[in-house]
Amino acid sequence: MNASDIQEHMTIVGSCGNPVGTVDHVQGDRIKLTRSSDPHHQGHHHFLPLSHVKGVEEGKVVLNVNSEEAKKALLAQLPG
Repeated sequence: MNASDIQEHMTIVGSCGNPVGTVDHVQGDRIKLTRSSDPHHQGHHHFLPLSHVKGVEEGKVVLNVNSEEAKKALLAQLPG
């Protein structure tokens, strides 16, 4: 997987095919999600590690974890 293949505004889907969010941009070794695609953002951007990315297929970022696992990782980032 090449991080340069990941582009802004690509849809991110879990290994199950269900949507997780939308790419804001790649920042270091993680993907920053757009706040508008994340209903739990609470004013904060969330990130997914690039290690969760299987690859880019048909214009979408496909994760190697299902959408529920990815969303749990995102919710764990909430403050407090």
